[in-house]
Amino acid sequence: MNQFEISAESRAGTGKGASRRLRRAGKIPAIMYGAGKDPVMLQLSHDEMEKHLAQEAFYSHILSVNLNDATEKVVLKDLQRHPFRRRIMHVDLLRVSEHEKLTMRVPIHFVNADKCVGVKQGGGVISHLMTEVEVVCLPKDLPEFIAVDLADVAVGTTLHLSDLSLPADVEAAGLLHGGDPAQPVVSVHIPRVVVPEGEAEAAAETAEEPAAAATTEPKPSA
Repeated sequence: MNQFEISAESRAGTGKGASRRLRRAGKIPAIMYGAGKDPVMLQLSHDEMEKHLAQEAFYSHILSVNLNDATEKVVLKDLQRHPFRRRIMHVDLLRVSEHEKLTMRVPIHFVNADKCVGVKQGGGVISHLMTEVEVVCLPKDLPEFIAVDLADVAVGTTLHLSDLSLPADVEAAGLLHGGDPAQPVVSVHIPRVVVPEGEAEAAAETAEEPAAAATTEPKPSA
């Protein structure tokens, strides 16, 4: 399992001006909060965070924040990026307690798509209707991803949230408190054939011609 460590420093300045100065210096303004403790304003290395964020597991993993010779366990709660530049604008880190359940979104990995019977034998295509799932569990049980095996999925089949195989002690948040178990996750179906507009019009005209001929009344004889 991957281990992620974040080097952090405390920051005193707040506001847009202070944040701009941090970013020009290659830092990211951040905040760490939760677990019944006071929020702490942080600054993080932009380069270090970019390397972490390039790995999918970072988004659904318990992270270690090293601050002032102490280590805090956190998860990535929110991330703000610049709308058109490769720049991280702000990071929210949520402290976790080993005895308290947390709610996190984790990615879904669709495996054995190349062996799917609905595709190989039924001529179907796979549609991913959900790419991540929200789970509830203790920090120690947090999965990096949820695997969905497509090998035996037949054409015309839809797998729903209630069909997911979750690790022990992990629950789907969408199934708690009366959630809908029929939320679709992935389906295998016959692809729709899209007829180009010109061909569709020509086919319609061809179909109309015999019908018109059949309904033409004969002229009265002289």
